[in-house]
Amino acid sequence: MGILNLTPDSFYPGSRLGQATEAALLARAEAMLAAGAAALDVGGYSSRPGADDIAPAEEMRRLLPAIAALRHEFPHAFISADTFRAAVAAEAVAAGADLVNDIGGGTLDAEMLPTVARLGVPYCLMHLRGNPQTMRSLTHYDEDIVLTLLRFFRDQLAALRQANGGQPRPDVLLDPGFGFAKTPALNHALLRRLPELHALGCPLLVGLSRKAMVYKPLGLGPETALNGTTALHVVALQGGARLLRVHDVPEARQTLALLAAEVA
Repeated sequence: MGILNLTPDSFYPGSRLGQATEAALLARAEAMLAAGAAALDVGGYSSRPGADDIAPAEEMRRLLPAIAALRHEFPHAFISADTFRAAVAAEAVAAGADLVNDIGGGTLDAEMLPTVARLGVPYCLMHLRGNPQTMRSLTHYDEDIVLTLLRFFRDQLAALRQANGGQPRPDVLLDPGFGFAKTPALNHALLRRLPELHALGCPLLVGLSRKAMVYKPLGLGPETALNGTTALHVVALQGGARLLRVHDVPEARQTLALLAAEVA
């Protein structure tokens, strides 16, 4: 899943499209698809720790024209709308998005789960405590991190099932939320124990690309964290991750190809 950030303040400067032209957006998307991206994840709200909050109208102003342009230019591409707001999600799907990628897992907007149920599109449910503005102060857990995530996911899946008329949804991805309200030590412990999350029966989406858990232990910054990202992608894939959310599609595809060759 290739990342297309329509924000001016995402943590990795190389991913920021911000006020870029439609042509620049389409060129980056085309390069990602040509390199083998299975999906494009388009976001208009920066979820980095401490990011500025923006109004729903501004998020829509950034996001909706981009999704419409991508859908028109790449009619067969799988497009993910990265938003935690139900109203934005509904408009994004109307504009052409195929999936709602919700960093709040239904906790940041009470209407998100009913909206996803009504829309009938695939949904990625991520673990988060607080919100992007407060999550850095919410990294202490009284119980085991994996048990915490299992309980959170079970509760949110049950709430989604209830919103869906009591019927389970077969098209839900789970994202452990690396870097969201978690210390570096917790992030790495969670990555090592990724297989335990398969108990829930949902495919796992993992977002590690160029995050602090990659570059801080190496004394680097996000701009020089590609090699470390690849190393942790291997760990995630060996732990059963089904989808990687990445800035660097060619390198991720090469990692997948080599692991597949090793298995074969």
